[in-house]
Amino acid sequence: MLYKIVLTRCISVMAFLIFFHVTQLHGQQTAVSKYGVAVIDKLTEYQLSVKKDPAHEMVELQTLIPGIVYDLRYGTINNFMHRQMYVPATRHTFLRLPAARALAAVQKELKSRGYGLKIFDAYRPYSVTVSFWELIHDERYVANPSKGSGHNRGLAVDLTIIDLKTRRELDMGTGFDNFTDTAHHSFTGLAPAVLEHRKLLTETMEKHGFKKLDTEWWHFFWNNDRGYQVLDLPFDKLAY
Repeated sequence: MLYKIVLTRCISVMAFLIFFHVTQLHGQQTAVSKYGVAVIDKLTEYQLSVKKDPAHEMVELQTLIPGIVYDLRYGTINNFMHRQMYVPATRHTFLRLPAARALAAVQKELKSRGYGLKIFDAYRPYSVTVSFWELIHDERYVANPSKGSGHNRGLAVDLTIIDLKTRRELDMGTGFDNFTDTAHHSFTGLAPAVLEHRKLLTETMEKHGFKKLDTEWWHFFWNNDRGYQVLDLPFDKLAY
């Protein structure tokens, strides 16, 4: 009996040592932020997560969805912060593979009606969320870094609809990042055409698996059903 106990403990210790050696060898000790969130900040760690589950792949949206338009506000000063939050400014944006494929289906359906999508923001590195928080400190407007956000996980997207002929945005009643009640989905004191535009965006996104954020007509997110982790990888590394 004693022999079996000793043998079991030896096996457990050996297994731990092997695991420790492998994680050290590959640099796979997941970083923990000062806010207590596990964050993938090494490309090799992200690549291993994709190898383990291909659904974790971050897809550059224009490579999958030809014709999708970018207006990546946080790469400019045209945002509620009035400062460039992505430094250097990015020309890329990403979503996890299932969300990206679903967004491609949204674009295809809208295109059949003469419309298309314009993206304001999708993947957002965790360090940008920290910067938002340390400047604003208000969960009504920015994500709390102690939780991480859907954007940090490559699951959230901020967007609107454009007319493909004119390239103009449909009137949604407010602009992007408007933090008044007027931007809420429940707000109905708007022109009938505006309500129809919001309905078109919401119903098409929900039809293809996205969920809406009640307080922002432009924000939709994919369910975190596969343990997608918070990422803090630069855009240029993801675009390798």
